[in-house]
Amino acid sequence: LEDGTYAPVDPEKVGDVLTRMAEIYATAGMRDKLPLSQAGRVQDLLKMVQNAKVSASAETLFSKIEDIDEIPSVPKPRTLKADLRPYQKDGFSWLVFLHELNSGGILADDMGLGKTIQTIALLLWAKSKYKRKLNLVVAPTSVVPNWDREIRKFAPGLKTVVWQGPNRSQRAPDLEKADVMITSYALLRRDEELLQALDLRYVILDEAQHIKNPMSQTARSAKKLSSERRLALTGTPIENRLSELWSIFDFVSPGLLGQLKTFEERIARPIDRGDMETAQRLRATIKPFVMRRLKSDVAADLPDKIEQEMIVPLAEEQAKLYKQVLGQVRKSILSEVEKKGVSKAQIQILAALTRLRQVACDPRLMKLPDTDFDADDSGKLGALREIVDEAVSGGHRVLVFSQFVQMLNHIRTALDTDGVQYEYLDGSTKDRLEKVDRLNEDTSVPVFLISLKAGGTGLNLTGADTVVHFDPWWNPAVEDQATDRAHRIGQTKNVNVYKLIAAGTVEEKILELSAKKRDLVSNVLSTEGSPLKGLTKADVENLFSE
Repeated sequence: LEDGTYAPVDPEKVGDVLTRMAEIYATAGMRDKLPLSQAGRVQDLLKMVQNAKVSASAETLFSKIEDIDEIPSVPKPRTLKADLRPYQKDGFSWLVFLHELNSGGILADDMGLGKTIQTIALLLWAKSKYKRKLNLVVAPTSVVPNWDREIRKFAPGLKTVVWQGPNRSQRAPDLEKADVMITSYALLRRDEELLQALDLRYVILDEAQHIKNPMSQTARSAKKLSSERRLALTGTPIENRLSELWSIFDFVSPGLLGQLKTFEERIARPIDRGDMETAQRLRATIKPFVMRRLKSDVAADLPDKIEQEMIVPLAEEQAKLYKQVLGQVRKSILSEVEKKGVSKAQIQILAALTRLRQVACDPRLMKLPDTDFDADDSGKLGALREIVDEAVSGGHRVLVFSQFVQMLNHIRTALDTDGVQYEYLDGSTKDRLEKVDRLNEDTSVPVFLISLKAGGTGLNLTGADTVVHFDPWWNPAVEDQATDRAHRIGQTKNVNVYKLIAAGTVEEKILELSAKKRDLVSNVLSTEGSPLKGLTKADVENLFSE
């Protein structure tokens, strides 16, 4: 001390303070001002020392970081054509807060809680506050059309460019005036040069677990993109796998967790060995930049059942086959209808629709000679695997319905490949009730595959909280009855329902028809009724149009 005396010092406490300070400078560099990304570490440091002098503005910032309720509520953009649930309003306000901090973040809400709508609200808000600037959304191939659809529906003021397909380069001039460019992880790698040259406000990675391997080409390509800010969306609990956490943070806030080697030595390994103090330190560092709400946290805000139609693009060879089959059946069906009228041509129409729906599900269902299709030739199978992966990682359990027993067999093979356990039920299953009990009670089996007929009646499958209709039919009664296997008395969780619709096929046309005629159809149809009652010649022509 100044007067030559000594003050007692607790070497352990001083050591902790010095370690924290060293971490801050190691990741932020030696500079006069610390970046806001270090707020969590600084906050942790302040808790270690007494009588620290903190400015009023820093105090306010720390209280907001500590508690989302302290973050001022931002009114939703006037041009957003959707009502946000209370927790979605909080999520949107948090995204705006991060934007104003000039920071990236991870929105890690549980699946089905609406990460997409919260993000769309942010993009609308940014456009209204600043001038127009392009944003890039990168998503799994099967989810790309969904982003486009949701933006058109909820934010018609945002102009989208879907960057997909062999002729995508023809859309380059459209990027000049676009607000959102949507592409897939596969094209992020393939079109790396073009994407890196873009001047972007946001790069948003949907299903950001796609960059969990920091050494992968996908992760490297994502990290080379140039934007003002970055956002990662993921429904899987990232804090369970530390190298994945590092990789996603290296994208949204490069440098926050230091170099991978140092992170593994000083943080990941000690935590894996059960070092709770290091785990607590890591939590404090990342807390300001991750928001994760579970369904159970926000159950009061949720409807009992959340339904989502996922428009899934066909795989390349699948699209060629679909076009070929459509060409074959179209002529004969239209001439039959011309000759006999719709009701008398019903058998032929149903047979043709079934063939088209088989191609839309998986070309292998056609059993064509001299063809060599595999699992990658089914767009919807890829989408289902994404849903199952996210659901199982998040501790959810899934019912998968299909009318085609052969399709369920292909799904079984895919789940075997992915190492996912499942139960299986079709019309020929003998021990149905035992299997149902196993689904409801044995949480180690996360997936139950059911043929729509077998699972339509008399089964109480409340052990699952996620339902996937692999091939929806337009008889709402059958579909609703299947969904209600999970969503019925005895179910204590909110149920998520996904309907997979093959883009540009008869399935999408049936969906449009359903929207137009749902009331008619539900009145006319009994569960076993004919799905063609009430259809006109024009409807049939539309179903078989290209």
